[in-house]
Amino acid sequence: MTTPIYIVDAFANRPFSGNPAAVCPLARPASAEWMQSVARELNLSETAFVVPGLEAFQLRWFTPRFEVDLCGHATLASAHILWETGRVPSATSIRFSTRSGILRVDLLDGFIRMDLPIDTPELVEAPRGLAEALGSTLECFGRGSGYEFALVASENALRRLTPSFARLAELIPVGICVTAAADAPEYDFVSRFFAPSAGIDEDPVTGSAHCLLAPFWGERLGKSEMRARQVSERGGDLRVTLLGDRVAVDGQAVTVSAGELLPADG
Repeated sequence: MTTPIYIVDAFANRPFSGNPAAVCPLARPASAEWMQSVARELNLSETAFVVPGLEAFQLRWFTPRFEVDLCGHATLASAHILWETGRVPSATSIRFSTRSGILRVDLLDGFIRMDLPIDTPELVEAPRGLAEALGSTLECFGRGSGYEFALVASENALRRLTPSFARLAELIPVGICVTAAADAPEYDFVSRFFAPSAGIDEDPVTGSAHCLLAPFWGERLGKSEMRARQVSERGGDLRVTLLGDRVAVDGQAVTVSAGELLPADG
C-alpha cells in the first residue's frame, strides 16, 4: 500500500513562499527509523507524520537529522491537510498528541490558530564567539527550553546577517532565532532562524520560535497581541497572542503538491 504525502507552504497565502513542510497521513504508527529515512529523503526542514487516535491525532516531526519536540509550521501544515482532504470537517477543532503535550488547532477568520506552550526566555551571557559567528553586535542573548535567541540593533542589521554556519553549529546545539524591532508599522518585530546543527542553515519561517519570541517582545512592547514577520528569503507572516502559559500562533497555508510514497517497511 502506498502512503500519501503532501507538501504544504506554511505561513503563506500563495505558493512558493512561507516554509514548506511535508505531511504524511498514516493509517497506523510507523517506526521511527522509517520516518527518519523519509524525512532525510525529502530533505525539508520538517516532515510531519499524522496517525488517527481515539481522542487526538498522534503527530511527530522529523528534521533530516533527528526528531524534534515541537514544530509550528509542520503542525499548521498537518491541520491544513486534515481539513483540506476531508479527514476532519473544516469547522472542527483538531487535537494533536505530541512530545510537547496536547496541541489544539482551530480555523479562525481565515487563519489557522495553533495553541502552543509558552517558552519563557531567560537572559544569559552569550557564548564566546557568537557575535562573530552571526556577523553582528548583539544587544542581548537568552535561551528558552528549546532554542537560543539574540537581539540585534535593527531590522537592517538582521537582514544583513551572513552567519558562519559551521561556527554556529559548534556554538548552538539546536537553533537560534535572531530578532529585531520591525521597521514597517504593520509588524511589531521581525526575526530570522538558523539551525545548522539540525541540518537547516536558515529556516524560512519558524512557528515554534515564536513561543519564545512572543513573551520576550510582549514584555518589551507591553502587548499581548503582536504581528511578526520572519525575513528569510521566502518570508512569512505570523500573528501571536499571549494567553497565560500558552501562545496562540496564527498563519495560513497552501498545498503545493500531492503524491505517494511507494511501499516500504515501516
